[in-house]
Amino acid sequence: MANTDLTALTGDYAIDTSHSTIGFTVRHAMVTNVKGKFVDFSGSLHLDGGDPAASTASIDVKMESIDTGSPDRDGHLKSADFFKIDEFPTMTFRSTKAEALGDEDYRITGDLTILGTTKPLTIDLEFNGAAKDPFGNERVGFEGKAEIKRSEWGLTWNAALETGGVLVSDKIKLNFDISAIKNA
Repeated sequence: MANTDLTALTGDYAIDTSHSTIGFTVRHAMVTNVKGKFVDFSGSLHLDGGDPAASTASIDVKMESIDTGSPDRDGHLKSADFFKIDEFPTMTFRSTKAEALGDEDYRITGDLTILGTTKPLTIDLEFNGAAKDPFGNERVGFEGKAEIKRSEWGLTWNAALETGGVLVSDKIKLNFDISAIKNA
């Protein structure tokens, strides 16, 4: 880690989407995991190194940018069975609380809105470090994970399997690899 003095990191940052990933994993047919990501998103962070609880995060995700590696599956996910992107084109996260857990571990809680339904989401984060890149940008990096039940946001489409169980699990694992650049 090039910079461990967190007070020096205090400021406003824009998420560098070309070096960040917002992804998910879902159990499919009870036997395998399907991974996907959202390609088009934007976000900002306010970091307060002296008082991490005063830090905030805001992310907007364009739902049409879902990418699971299968155009047919992506089309189904964009449809009225799942994300209804014509009616709900954006998923949002707005933080409401930030906590320092010790070492490089943090927790951020906020409001996740999908399909017009807003529910709390808690994301466990690991601070990966800070550095000045070759272009003079001050960068910070975080890695995060969370789990949600998609049914809590109205994502209830499914199909029963002959052998028991369902085609798509209710539990979704979310993962975040975030690189952010300090605003000049």
